[in-house]
Amino acid sequence: MPRPLPPLNALRAFEATARHLSFTRAADELAVTPAALSHQIRGLEEFLDERLFERKARSIALTPKGALLYPGLHAAFLQIRQSVELLQRDLSERVLVVSAPPGFTAKWLAPRLYRFMFAYPEIDARISASKELANFTTDGVDIAIRNARGAMPGLWSRKLMGIHLVPVLSPRLLAVLGGLNSPQDLHRAPLIHDDMLGLLPGMPTWAHWLEAQGVNGIDLGRGLRFNSPDHALEAAGEGAGVLLAQRELAHDDIRSGRLVAPFAQELEADRSFMVTCPDGFETRPKIRAVRDWLDSEVARMSTPPESAVVG
Repeated sequence: MPRPLPPLNALRAFEATARHLSFTRAADELAVTPAALSHQIRGLEEFLDERLFERKARSIALTPKGALLYPGLHAAFLQIRQSVELLQRDLSERVLVVSAPPGFTAKWLAPRLYRFMFAYPEIDARISASKELANFTTDGVDIAIRNARGAMPGLWSRKLMGIHLVPVLSPRLLAVLGGLNSPQDLHRAPLIHDDMLGLLPGMPTWAHWLEAQGVNGIDLGRGLRFNSPDHALEAAGEGAGVLLAQRELAHDDIRSGRLVAPFAQELEADRSFMVTCPDGFETRPKIRAVRDWLDSEVARMSTPPESAVVG
């Protein structure tokens, strides 16, 4: 029978120490203490019944037996590293990490992702819902969607779609109110506030929309308040009040009839949903794929519901 091989950890300890000719540097590379490293090498020497290092006062050197062992182990571990890196590169090309704000993720991105999965089954999409700007270096994010006022310095970016603010409410509440025939009728309706609007420069709020319609005298200090547009939309859908919503995020609820927009008047924000990634990454196959898919989804928003299409 072939003789059993030495423990792999001991071989790794020897290879790193022989490459650096330093217990300290090898221990740092392997994230162990020098004492633990020395213990591994002593164990290997005992297993082989050979001395592998000459231990001097301030340095170490390979013995003839150690010099005989090192080249083959070095080549083997190098091949292992290269194989792992090749696998990681392959995984990296298959995994796509998309960062988007939580409200956008919940109300627009997540309901559509199944079509991306069907169109690109070779790509594993992972969604990171965050209000923070994506750090493409440290967060592992490939592409991000952000509510922004324009191109972001140092990054490739492109407008995905504009943002338009429009009042919405549930059909049930509309019936309870006896209809809303003009913006003036909002005096008798409970309002819902998405407080995120007031935190973003260039994003209209209830105050801006009402002023544009010439409506005065509504107490904007009253009503339900949320700090996330998806929560505000859920409350509106349950009949809690009239919400000044981002039409793009309310699109599916309006199309399904869960919400209605009683007025044609809307305000366009001085902001857009922007797609962004590191400069030069926009042509990578998986990023090109998600960009094309996002464009197709925006185009679908202007088509009638499938049930209304006449073949």
